[in-house]
Amino acid sequence: MTASTLEFESLPGIGRRRAAEWRGLGIETAEDLLYHLPFRYEDRRRAAQVTELVLGGPEATLLVTVRRPRLIRTRRRGFTLFEAQLEDTSGSATAIWYNQPYLVRSLVEGKRLFVFGRLSKTRMRRDPVLENPDWEAIAEGDLEGVHTGRIVPVYRKLGSASSKALRRAVHSVLARVAAEDFPEPLPPELVSAIGETSRLEALREVHFPSASEPEALASGETPAHRRLAFEETYLVQLALVARRGRALERAERPPYRVDEDWKRAVGKRLPFRLTSAQQRALREIRSDLVSPRPMYRLLQGDVGSGKTIVAFLAMEMARENDRQAALLAPTEILAEQHRANLERFLGDDASRIGYLVGSLGLKARRTVLEGFAQGSKAFAVGTHALFEPDVAFRNLGLVVVDEQQRFGVAQRESLVTKGEGTDVLVMTATPIPRSLALTVWGDLDLSVLDERPPGRRPIRTVVREESGREKVYRGLRDQLAEGRQSYVVVPRVEEGGKEDLKAAVETHRVLAEGPLADHSVGLLHGRMKSDEKDAAMRRFVEGETQVLVSTTVVEVGVDVPNATVMIVEHAERFGLAQLHQLRGRIGRGAHDSYCVLMVGGEESDAARRRLAVLERTDDGFEIAAADLEQRGPGALFGTAQSGLSDLQFVALALKNPELLEMAREEALRRTGTAEGLAEAERVLEGLRPTWKRRLAWAGIG
Repeated sequence: MTASTLEFESLPGIGRRRAAEWRGLGIETAEDLLYHLPFRYEDRRRAAQVTELVLGGPEATLLVTVRRPRLIRTRRRGFTLFEAQLEDTSGSATAIWYNQPYLVRSLVEGKRLFVFGRLSKTRMRRDPVLENPDWEAIAEGDLEGVHTGRIVPVYRKLGSASSKALRRAVHSVLARVAAEDFPEPLPPELVSAIGETSRLEALREVHFPSASEPEALASGETPAHRRLAFEETYLVQLALVARRGRALERAERPPYRVDEDWKRAVGKRLPFRLTSAQQRALREIRSDLVSPRPMYRLLQGDVGSGKTIVAFLAMEMARENDRQAALLAPTEILAEQHRANLERFLGDDASRIGYLVGSLGLKARRTVLEGFAQGSKAFAVGTHALFEPDVAFRNLGLVVVDEQQRFGVAQRESLVTKGEGTDVLVMTATPIPRSLALTVWGDLDLSVLDERPPGRRPIRTVVREESGREKVYRGLRDQLAEGRQSYVVVPRVEEGGKEDLKAAVETHRVLAEGPLADHSVGLLHGRMKSDEKDAAMRRFVEGETQVLVSTTVVEVGVDVPNATVMIVEHAERFGLAQLHQLRGRIGRGAHDSYCVLMVGGEESDAARRRLAVLERTDDGFEIAAADLEQRGPGALFGTAQSGLSDLQFVALALKNPELLEMAREEALRRTGTAEGLAEAERVLEGLRPTWKRRLAWAGIG
């Protein structure tokens, strides 16, 4: 019987109800259960003496005998206590279990147990007791159990199942399956290359370690963890490379012609000189476009590195080769900015831009759609509205996606398939280490803009506590008096819950009625209607509003060169990369700019230490690396890449780039032929449903 066919109902303590609950949570087979991995471990190997216990001290393992067990029925209806003396050669201690009357049948006089717990005070007893300690009956001569006497796995709850119930179920599965019944997703030579540990052996060691120390287990730096990390990384890379192979197989297209005369003409049109990084990225894009295979490229650059002009030049290459180009933005505000900038870039040819967003009227929408279908609109700029089925193009050749992490892969592909052999350029302003870029966007070639255009002024960033607020406001008023503008960013819209978080609405009221009463203060948040957001942003762009109180809607927004101050309330609630993105809204003009990160509460000391990296550097790659180390990869990408957070070992793989490089090289090698690509498809199709759901963001499932 294999782990993929073993029925949950046959496992001790599971039953039909819990099995149904787990299936609703995506744990559909016993194999899936084995991939619900421990998140930490407890060392319960050494049995302490009862007399070593200290009130409020650490939890300890005891090897004891049950004495004088009794069930106590209290005055509270239905509430019982089970009490017993736990005795060893050094003395005895009282243990109490609440509402577990069935223990009368299990914990009888003379029973030998392992227990794990700590001494604490209760309102019901004068003397310290062990409250609800974990316990496990021990056969004579057996000094290792499932829950005690060993390094014990601790699991996150799965529905109503406790960590102890999960431990028992996992132990039962591992006792019932053998290596030959456990399918191996890795080719035999790869298993040998990474240490000859089978998947089942690795899972046994991760759940119930035999030799590893708790420190190595906690960091995931054991051979078993590395084996499973490689397996997961390899399957992710196989999925990404296979998706790329499918995309490249779909259609070849005539190569672009981009000669030196065109490049010189475009260079004369630009009012500035491209940086060497921009020139390098353009060479890489041009190399893709003059090839007969469609381009799949990620253009990654820090805030203000000049990604947009590179994208415009690529779109111009498409137009010169009689192909249409579409630029997809996550918000109408950003789409409007791209349209305005593209109009300036094109000059007399700006009439060839078609602008399509959700708020467009029916008549205007019909005109734009006709322009796309007939080809008179060579450039499409829009939001999710470009995905609609009635949006058709005469000859869509290039799709540019801005802030890819805000879209799903399936959404991107729905636009790409509106053309034949469509080239794809994905842009992101989230600088991430190359290893993480390969994990998330492994189907894309990578171009990096690692320098900024000249003229961008540095932004002075400081962390301030509540005691310095009035000084911050004085500095803000000085900037406003000089004609500058400011953002004030808050983490959410409404008050609520235990945290004393600033709300956009309340912050707007306090500022407008108090320290900024002599200035115009605007409000922008995600719950406003689209036209209300656009109106609020336009008032700020045009200078009618001096201060804009906003949620993170402004993280990706229009350029306001006159904005020189960014105040972020409760900055400790944001990730470092997100704060860096917010900071990028200022410093776009000729004036000095200032970013103030306000922290407060008990976490202020820890927050100051964490946020110090933003005071020290404006290098987005260094900041993102720190954010990755502190918060993990899922936090950098949000819900659009939520599958990344579902992966168990991605953080370990990122700490060991050689694992990732090896996995990627093997995936590329094995999909280099049509036969290899077909075999990769069979491997991926044979994955259990949970795996396929995790890889849905990579185009699987």
